[in-house]
Amino acid sequence: MDEPLLVIVATSNKGKLAEIRSTVDLPGFEFTTAADLGFEPLEVEETGTTFLENARLKARAYAERFGMSALADDSGLQVDALDGEPGVYSSRYAGVDGDDAANNRKLLEALAAVAEPDRTARFRSVVVLVHPEGTETVAEGACEGVIARTPRGEGGFGYDPLFRPLAAGGRTMAELTLEEKNKISHRGAALLALRKALAPEAF
Repeated sequence: MDEPLLVIVATSNKGKLAEIRSTVDLPGFEFTTAADLGFEPLEVEETGTTFLENARLKARAYAERFGMSALADDSGLQVDALDGEPGVYSSRYAGVDGDDAANNRKLLEALAAVAEPDRTARFRSVVVLVHPEGTETVAEGACEGVIARTPRGEGGFGYDPLFRPLAAGGRTMAELTLEEKNKISHRGAALLALRKALAPEAF
Protein backbone atom coordinates (compact mmCIF):
# COMPACT_ATOMS: atom_id res chain seq x y z
CA MET A 1 0.00 0.00 0.00
CA ASP A 2 1.29 3.47 -0.89
CA GLU A 3 2.25 5.79 1.95
CA PRO A 4 -0.17 8.70 2.43
CA LEU A 5 0.96 12.15 1.30
CA LEU A 6 2.19 14.04 4.37
CA VAL A 7 0.96 17.66 4.26
CA ILE A 8 2.24 20.34 6.63
CA VAL A 9 -0.42 22.82 7.71
CA ALA A 10 0.63 26.47 8.11
CA THR A 11 -0.82 26.89 11.59
CA SER A 12 -0.06 26.40 15.26
CA ASN A 13 -3.77 26.28 16.09
CA LYS A 14 -4.65 22.75 17.22
CA GLY A 15 -8.36 23.40 16.71
CA LYS A 16 -7.80 24.35 13.09
CA LEU A 17 -5.65 21.25 12.54
CA ALA A 18 -8.37 19.05 14.03
CA GLU A 19 -10.97 20.65 11.76
CA ILE A 20 -8.79 20.04 8.70
CA ARG A 21 -8.17 16.42 9.66
CA SER A 22 -11.86 15.72 10.24
CA THR A 23 -13.11 17.53 7.12
CA VAL A 24 -10.46 16.54 4.57
CA ASP A 25 -10.63 12.92 5.70
CA LEU A 26 -9.05 11.16 2.72
CA PRO A 27 -7.02 7.93 2.85
CA GLY A 28 -4.22 9.35 0.70
CA PHE A 29 -3.48 12.36 2.92
CA GLU A 30 -2.04 12.90 6.39
CA PHE A 31 -1.82 16.35 7.98
CA THR A 32 0.83 17.59 10.41
CA THR A 33 2.33 20.85 11.71
CA ALA A 34 5.81 22.26 12.18
CA ALA A 35 5.49 21.67 15.94
CA ASP A 36 4.58 18.02 15.36
CA LEU A 37 7.78 17.67 13.32
CA GLY A 38 9.89 19.36 16.01
CA PHE A 39 10.24 22.77 14.34
CA GLU A 40 9.12 26.30 15.15
CA PRO A 41 6.23 27.56 12.98
CA LEU A 42 7.19 30.06 10.30
CA GLU A 43 6.36 33.74 10.66
CA VAL A 44 5.06 34.61 7.19
CA GLU A 45 4.30 38.28 6.50
CA GLU A 46 0.83 38.53 4.99
CA THR A 47 1.43 41.23 2.40
CA GLY A 48 -1.30 40.14 -0.01
CA THR A 49 -4.36 42.22 -0.79
CA THR A 50 -6.70 39.21 -1.04
CA PHE A 51 -7.33 36.08 1.01
CA LEU A 52 -6.01 34.00 -1.89
CA GLU A 53 -2.73 35.91 -2.06
CA ASN A 54 -2.12 35.55 1.68
CA ALA A 55 -3.02 31.85 1.77
CA ARG A 56 -0.72 31.24 -1.20
CA LEU A 57 2.13 33.16 0.45
CA LYS A 58 1.88 31.00 3.57
CA ALA A 59 1.49 27.70 1.73
CA ARG A 60 4.44 28.37 -0.57
CA ALA A 61 6.67 29.50 2.30
CA TYR A 62 5.96 26.28 4.20
CA ALA A 63 6.41 24.11 1.10
CA GLU A 64 9.78 25.72 0.35
CA ARG A 65 11.01 25.65 3.94
CA PHE A 66 10.06 22.05 4.70
CA GLY A 67 10.31 20.55 1.21
CA MET A 68 6.87 18.99 1.38
CA SER A 69 3.27 19.66 0.42
CA ALA A 70 1.75 22.48 2.48
CA LEU A 71 -1.76 23.69 3.25
CA ALA A 72 -2.65 27.22 4.34
CA ASP A 73 -5.80 29.26 4.70
CA ASP A 74 -6.63 32.92 5.05
CA SER A 75 -9.98 34.18 6.15
CA GLY A 76 -11.80 37.21 7.43
CA LEU A 77 -14.98 39.25 7.64
CA GLN A 78 -16.36 41.27 4.72
CA VAL A 79 -19.03 43.87 5.58
CA ASP A 80 -21.03 45.17 2.63
CA ALA A 81 -21.74 48.62 4.13
CA LEU A 82 -17.98 49.07 4.61
CA ASP A 83 -17.11 48.11 1.02
CA GLY A 84 -15.78 44.73 2.12
CA GLU A 85 -13.78 45.87 5.13
CA PRO A 86 -12.16 44.70 7.32
CA GLY A 87 -11.35 41.92 4.82
CA VAL A 88 -7.71 40.77 4.88
CA TYR A 89 -7.12 43.13 7.81
CA SER A 90 -9.77 41.46 9.98
CA SER A 91 -7.42 40.33 12.76
CA ARG A 92 -5.74 43.76 12.95
CA TYR A 93 -8.67 46.02 12.07
CA ALA A 94 -8.18 48.20 15.17
CA GLY A 95 -4.39 48.26 14.77
CA VAL A 96 -3.16 45.43 17.01
CA ASP A 97 -3.16 41.90 15.60
CA GLY A 98 -5.53 39.63 17.48
CA ASP A 99 -7.18 42.26 19.72
CA ASP A 100 -10.71 40.89 19.30
CA ALA A 101 -12.37 43.33 21.73
CA ALA A 102 -10.88 46.38 20.01
CA ASN A 103 -11.76 45.04 16.57
CA ASN A 104 -15.36 44.45 17.60
CA ARG A 105 -15.65 47.93 19.12
CA LYS A 106 -14.32 49.54 15.95
CA LEU A 107 -16.73 47.53 13.81
CA LEU A 108 -19.73 48.55 15.92
CA GLU A 109 -18.66 52.18 15.76
CA ALA A 110 -18.30 52.02 11.98
CA LEU A 111 -21.80 50.54 11.66
CA ALA A 112 -23.52 52.64 14.32
CA ALA A 113 -25.64 54.57 11.80
CA VAL A 114 -26.26 51.62 9.45
CA ALA A 115 -29.84 50.28 9.41
CA GLU A 116 -30.60 46.60 9.99
CA PRO A 117 -31.26 45.66 6.33
CA ASP A 118 -27.85 47.05 5.34
CA ARG A 119 -25.75 45.25 7.99
CA THR A 120 -25.12 42.25 5.73
CA ALA A 121 -21.72 40.56 5.86
CA ARG A 122 -19.94 37.27 5.33
CA PHE A 123 -17.04 35.33 6.67
CA ARG A 124 -14.88 34.14 3.76
CA SER A 125 -12.07 31.59 3.71
CA VAL A 126 -9.62 30.53 1.01
CA VAL A 127 -7.43 27.44 1.35
CA VAL A 128 -4.41 26.64 -0.82
CA LEU A 129 -2.64 23.30 -1.05
CA VAL A 130 0.82 23.66 -2.61
CA HIS A 131 3.17 20.85 -3.64
CA PRO A 132 6.98 21.26 -3.71
CA GLU A 133 7.05 21.21 -7.51
CA GLY A 134 4.71 24.22 -7.55
CA THR A 135 1.31 22.78 -8.45
CA GLU A 136 -1.56 23.91 -6.26
CA THR A 137 -5.22 23.35 -5.45
CA VAL A 138 -7.39 26.28 -4.37
CA ALA A 139 -10.79 26.14 -2.67
CA GLU A 140 -12.96 28.70 -0.91
CA GLY A 141 -16.04 28.95 1.24
CA ALA A 142 -18.29 31.61 2.73
CA CYS A 143 -20.85 32.00 5.50
CA GLU A 144 -23.46 34.70 4.93
CA GLY A 145 -24.95 36.69 7.80
CA VAL A 146 -25.55 40.07 9.41
CA ILE A 147 -23.76 42.14 12.05
CA ALA A 148 -25.58 42.42 15.39
CA ARG A 149 -25.67 45.66 17.37
CA THR A 150 -24.37 44.08 20.58
CA PRO A 151 -22.09 41.08 21.16
CA ARG A 152 -23.64 37.83 22.37
CA GLY A 153 -22.21 34.46 23.29
CA GLU A 154 -19.08 33.11 24.93
CA GLY A 155 -17.81 30.72 22.24
CA GLY A 156 -15.57 31.19 19.24
CA PHE A 157 -13.23 34.11 18.73
CA GLY A 158 -12.77 37.22 16.61
CA TYR A 159 -16.03 38.66 15.35
CA ASP A 160 -18.10 35.60 16.33
CA PRO A 161 -20.05 37.48 19.07
CA LEU A 162 -21.27 40.03 16.49
CA PHE A 163 -21.85 37.81 13.46
CA ARG A 164 -25.31 36.23 13.08
CA PRO A 165 -25.19 33.57 10.35
CA LEU A 166 -28.34 33.36 8.27
CA ALA A 167 -28.43 29.62 8.98
CA ALA A 168 -28.26 30.04 12.78
CA GLY A 169 -31.81 31.11 13.59
CA GLY A 170 -30.87 34.51 15.00
CA ARG A 171 -27.97 33.31 17.15
CA THR A 172 -24.48 34.72 16.80
CA MET A 173 -21.58 32.49 15.82
CA ALA A 174 -20.40 32.73 19.44
CA GLU A 175 -23.69 31.20 20.65
CA LEU A 176 -23.28 28.05 18.55
CA THR A 177 -21.64 24.84 19.68
CA LEU A 178 -18.40 23.95 17.94
CA GLU A 179 -20.21 21.21 16.02
CA GLU A 180 -22.92 23.64 14.87
CA LYS A 181 -20.31 26.22 13.88
CA ASN A 182 -18.24 23.76 11.87
CA LYS A 183 -21.29 22.69 9.86
CA ILE A 184 -21.90 26.21 8.53
CA SER A 185 -18.53 27.92 8.86
CA HIS A 186 -16.63 29.48 5.99
CA ARG A 187 -13.51 27.41 6.73
CA GLY A 188 -15.57 24.23 6.91
CA ALA A 189 -17.09 25.03 3.51
CA ALA A 190 -13.65 25.75 2.02
CA LEU A 191 -12.22 22.51 3.39
CA LEU A 192 -15.16 20.52 2.05
CA ALA A 193 -14.61 22.14 -1.36
CA LEU A 194 -10.94 21.18 -1.13
CA ARG A 195 -11.89 17.59 -0.31
CA LYS A 196 -14.18 17.47 -3.34
CA ALA A 197 -11.40 18.88 -5.55
CA LEU A 198 -8.93 16.26 -4.31
CA ALA A 199 -11.32 13.32 -4.53
CA PRO A 200 -14.18 14.15 -6.94
CA GLU A 201 -14.95 10.47 -7.36
CA ALA A 202 -16.16 10.35 -3.75
CA PHE A 203 -19.00 12.80 -4.46
